[in-house]
Amino acid sequence: MKLVVGLGNPGEEYARTRHNVGFVVADRLAQLAGASFSAKKFAAELAEARLGPERVWIMKPQTYMNHSGEAVGAALRFWKLGLDDLVVVHDDLELDPYRVQLKVGGGHGGHNGVKSVNAHVGSPEYARVRVGVGRPPPRMDPADYVLGKFAKGEDAELDLCVEQAVEATRLAVELGAARAMNQVNRRSRAAE
Repeated sequence: MKLVVGLGNPGEEYARTRHNVGFVVADRLAQLAGASFSAKKFAAELAEARLGPERVWIMKPQTYMNHSGEAVGAALRFWKLGLDDLVVVHDDLELDPYRVQLKVGGGHGGHNGVKSVNAHVGSPEYARVRVGVGRPPPRMDPADYVLGKFAKGEDAELDLCVEQAVEATRLAVELGAARAMNQVNRRSRAAE
């Protein structure tokens, strides 16, 4: 069994914000798997699905971004899952907009949701699907930038990026992060 977590903030006011791209990917992954977020546990919405041979719980923590790790840690402990069973999808300021990258471990890069997950699972050594949102314009607070909405003209690029992130997540679940990284990151570099 695997746990896929899309990071974001609950509430309509955060829909379509850069910071909620993890929720968007989780929603699309559940949709493609024919699953719905019908369960509520660990202060999160959960959808049970199958990705290839793997049973997967897709999670959207409802604790707000800065406390996402509470839900993730509780779920890992309850289901007795290890860090190699965890895939977290989140926005990343350090990646160019719409670029998708898969990595294991590393720093949180100032991302409070990732920082919270690291603290509550005891390590950063889990798979992360990083979805690039780019850097804010000069003199703009990064928090304001990530809480800003994608422009309507960005729909096509965002949709393609979400599909790439869904595919990266699926590969991480089905192949394991190490094997999936070669495919995902090679594609991401080729698209540059």
